[in-house]
Amino acid sequence: MGKIMAVNISEKKGTQKRNVHSARVIEDFGIENDAHAGKWHRQVSLLSYEKIEEFKAKGAPVEEGAFGENLIVSGYDLRNLPVGTRFQCNDVVLELTQIGKKCHSGCEIFKIMGDCIMPREGVFTKVIHGGTISEGDEITVIGE
Repeated sequence: MGKIMAVNISEKKGTQKRNVHSARVIEDFGIENDAHAGKWHRQVSLLSYEKIEEFKAKGAPVEEGAFGENLIVSGYDLRNLPVGTRFQCNDVVLELTQIGKKCHSGCEIFKIMGDCIMPREGVFTKVIHGGTISEGDEITVIGE
């Protein structure tokens, strides 16, 4: 069982996301008002809280949303779950579609640290069923 630690959005692509604490998730689209939402396979991104904390322990000056992640999730090693895994949080159902991604050139975190965890730790999902997600909500794996 996991927990939502932060809900982040950005209005423009290429900018850090900010924690909005609660958001509406739209079926087959993504998080309302997020620049990365749309009709594609990377509608909502997730990153492990524990992996962020490990990275911070190395001296990384990062805050919620710094990696471009929509949801910070505690309790799961996300990159080790197979594509097709489904998560449920309240009425929201997300399906894992991609593990990791190529980091865009000019990543601020990589420039500072010489490393970035999003390319290997971040996962991407599409929205199977919409609803609302808030900080503190429980998130569970419901199937693979």
